[in-house]
Amino acid sequence: MAEQNQTNNQRSFKGPRRGHGPMMGGEKAKDFKGTIGKLFRYIGKYKAAVVVVAIFAIGSTVFNVVCPKVLGKATTALSEGIMNKITGNGGIDFTYIGKILLFCLGLYVLSVAFSFVQGFIMTGITQKVCYRMRREVSEKINRMPMSYFESRTYGEVLSRITNDIDTMGNGLNQSITQLITSVSTVIGVIVMMLTISPLMTLISVLILPISIMLMMFVIKKSQRFFKQQQEYVGHINGQVEEVYGGHNVIKAFNKENDVRREFHETNETLYKSAWKSQFFSGLMQPIMMFVGNLGYVAVAISGAALAIRGTIQIGDIQAFIQYVKNLTQPVQQVAQVTNMMQQMAAAAERVFELLEEKEEEQIVENPVSTEGIKGEVTFEHVKFGYNPDQIIIKDFSAHVKPGQQVAIVGPTGAGKTTMVKLLMRFYDVNGGAILLDGHNIKDFNRRELRDVFGMVLQDTWLFKGTIMENIRYGRLDATDEEVIAAAKAAHAHRFISALPGGYNMELNEEITNISQGQKQLLTIARAILADNPVLILDEATSSVDTRTEHRIQRAMDNLMKGRTSFVIAHRLSTIKNADIILVMKDGDIIEQGNHDELMAQNGFYADLYNSQWS
Repeated sequence: MAEQNQTNNQRSFKGPRRGHGPMMGGEKAKDFKGTIGKLFRYIGKYKAAVVVVAIFAIGSTVFNVVCPKVLGKATTALSEGIMNKITGNGGIDFTYIGKILLFCLGLYVLSVAFSFVQGFIMTGITQKVCYRMRREVSEKINRMPMSYFESRTYGEVLSRITNDIDTMGNGLNQSITQLITSVSTVIGVIVMMLTISPLMTLISVLILPISIMLMMFVIKKSQRFFKQQQEYVGHINGQVEEVYGGHNVIKAFNKENDVRREFHETNETLYKSAWKSQFFSGLMQPIMMFVGNLGYVAVAISGAALAIRGTIQIGDIQAFIQYVKNLTQPVQQVAQVTNMMQQMAAAAERVFELLEEKEEEQIVENPVSTEGIKGEVTFEHVKFGYNPDQIIIKDFSAHVKPGQQVAIVGPTGAGKTTMVKLLMRFYDVNGGAILLDGHNIKDFNRRELRDVFGMVLQDTWLFKGTIMENIRYGRLDATDEEVIAAAKAAHAHRFISALPGGYNMELNEEITNISQGQKQLLTIARAILADNPVLILDEATSSVDTRTEHRIQRAMDNLMKGRTSFVIAHRLSTIKNADIILVMKDGDIIEQGNHDELMAQNGFYADLYNSQWS
């Protein structure tokens, strides 16, 4: 259908289409702070809920932080009771110890309850954000220009909707609450440590700068690999989608080894970036454990000295050791959250890049109405190139009267399909103008303009659903009787009736349970049902047998009566009855006229036509 050299130019408009091509290794997030800022502004709608989450997270932390000191009193009471029993001055006060333990149990229950509530609320916020983002991406895709999709693999685009949003959601759900909890834990622990011993607190706090320095070193090393890892997940998805979609072609050309090698190269890059990012991330815990153990040693020595002097009690040492553990643990969690935020930022950045892509201009101020369109089309010195530096349509001019059947012929790469894309405003011209009923097509709203055209392409597009639903896609408010009438006009009713289930037969996801020719008939029936003023038929009968083609051609002749129609065909015998035949070569019209006139000229068209029988 589409000319190969034009397609290549078109794909080079924004870079190579294949999503798994070479790229810069170890690329960092372009704007980490900016992306995080956008993300938090994005969830600004849920500020009140985030504040509630913060309150409950802090409350959970406070209850958890108080408990070690309370338990220390129980340890002190127990040790004093044992000493009293040894000296004969009394025994262990189990009632007092029991009250302390029950009080601690209550604090821990409250901590768990607060943690549950904040987790429940935060999960709801995260899922709402992900839902909103997926909806906006879905709506955005409908407003994107054709050039975006023709320069990227489907898998790469889908990866941003699925993997990247999931990664962002998981990171958002865990990072906010973990960050609040960790910071409040550090503050609370330091306050409680100061109430026990300022000297021991100073010794313990000296560990923090060492921990932070080591943490920053690891983060700096791992940050750049997270971006590359997320990037190559999209490349892998794109390649897998292409390979499975074209599996039959790969088998037919014995390209299994090439595909396997190409996948291996992409997968190897993903493996290396993922391994490095996870390796550096995994270093965090053992490093922090080592630093924490140094803290335990320092606390044990200084605590023992202070206890001997009677400055602190035995239970205070136990509580302090637990606080030291609680001090190093949130620092580790902050480090993990930082790594998680790197992944989250890399994923969010890719999603925001999609959301910020340039859109097609949909709305025009004071647009021309499409009511009563007759179908007069004029091309005035049209110039166009998928890449502005490579003009492939150099000077295209033609005038088509309402109701005329126009055939566009020429060798592969002449620009036939490109002209149709310009007519539908999938792309805008670089020079000149295209007029519809005397109005520049840029003066119409795109959506209303495209409602004027009905298209049947060589590459059929059907979806998973019944045959009735696929035909009705041309006009969603059509009745069953109108759908069946359109199928009869397209000579599809007979084969549909012979299928199991008839019009209610469901097509599978790959649309492999009907033949290619049958697919083409269904798309023709869809176009007949749509009943648009202007028709575009791009090799519409190329996938059917000769006998069916003649039947469809008769139906098409009836369909095109009174409608302006553009027919692109390589089999020139199918367009002999066209009112005007535009002969294109290298982006220009070199001949035009009806079949008899062009044959009489004995020029390029005559050579093309006669070549079918040579």
